[in-house]
Amino acid sequence: MSTPAADRGSTTVADRAVRRIAERAATEALAPGEVRATRSSASVRGRRARVAVTVTLPYPAVLDDAGERVRSHVADRTARLTGLAVPSARVRVRELCPRSETAAEAATEVEARAGAGAGESVPEGGGGRARRPWSQRRLPVAMLAFAAAAVCGVLLYDVLAVHAAGRPPARWRADLMDRLTTHGPAAGAWPGAAAAFGVLCLGVWLLVLAVTPGGRGRLPMRTPLPDVHAVLDRGAAASLLRDAVSELPGVTRVKVRVGRRRARVRAGLAFGEPEAALQTLTEAADRALAACGVARPLRLRVRLRPDPAWRAPAPAPAPIPVLPEDDGSAPESGDR
Repeated sequence: MSTPAADRGSTTVADRAVRRIAERAATEALAPGEVRATRSSASVRGRRARVAVTVTLPYPAVLDDAGERVRSHVADRTARLTGLAVPSARVRVRELCPRSETAAEAATEVEARAGAGAGESVPEGGGGRARRPWSQRRLPVAMLAFAAAAVCGVLLYDVLAVHAAGRPPARWRADLMDRLTTHGPAAGAWPGAAAAFGVLCLGVWLLVLAVTPGGRGRLPMRTPLPDVHAVLDRGAAASLLRDAVSELPGVTRVKVRVGRRRARVRAGLAFGEPEAALQTLTEAADRALAACGVARPLRLRVRLRPDPAWRAPAPAPAPIPVLPEDDGSAPESGDR
């Protein structure tokens, strides 16, 4: 008996996604650029969602009418896009802005979007500096938390057993305290110095993780707008580059490696002229890297080697000599 499609899984909509949809819906309620969403919140409980948006409305405007239009549009648009039930939306008008300023900002945003869609380069000041996203460091944090929790749990169990149950302290804790009191750092023993050096290295490593963004496997992409942040996985960039190079005639055994600042392409050539194939391969790789849209262009290194069974191109056939046409006249004799 097959399971119905509706019972095979579940779809969960995050609060952050609902919040961003509500913000965008608020800006679409009136004319383009007249409403700006400065702050919003969302809470999803089952199939129901509660949203609240703080907006800036144009001046002059009827606040009652404009606020109701924004509220109804946010509720309807959020419910339609998320599939959740939005009974009502709370709209808070924080300030009023003259229509001339909002229209100018809307025109600037439209021009920026149009330029980005047409493939034009956005100036550095318009879209902001593309930065690598900050990594959450889940694995190091989980390892340290697990180790600290295990040590604290064992120590707490022994302390509670001594003070609550009246048991003697564990042998390992008594030996550890005795060794720490008799073989401290002042004694000059190498185990203490080694442990101190290990703790120092661990502290330096944690500091480096705290002040560096991480996420070395992602490449920041060009940002057409200040509130847009996009990244490209280095593995995805390598796959795109590999697919673009593998389609060329005569190219085999393609290996691509994409780093933070350079991309390396190694390929084999089964047939054809090596110089022409190398130039074609380099041009195709350059086009593929340009299509990725990374913020910092990658330096490309291409290496092409003929395969052991490489066949040289056949030489061009020699031109066939053209004989003069015979008009049928007899040759003239000099002496008679």
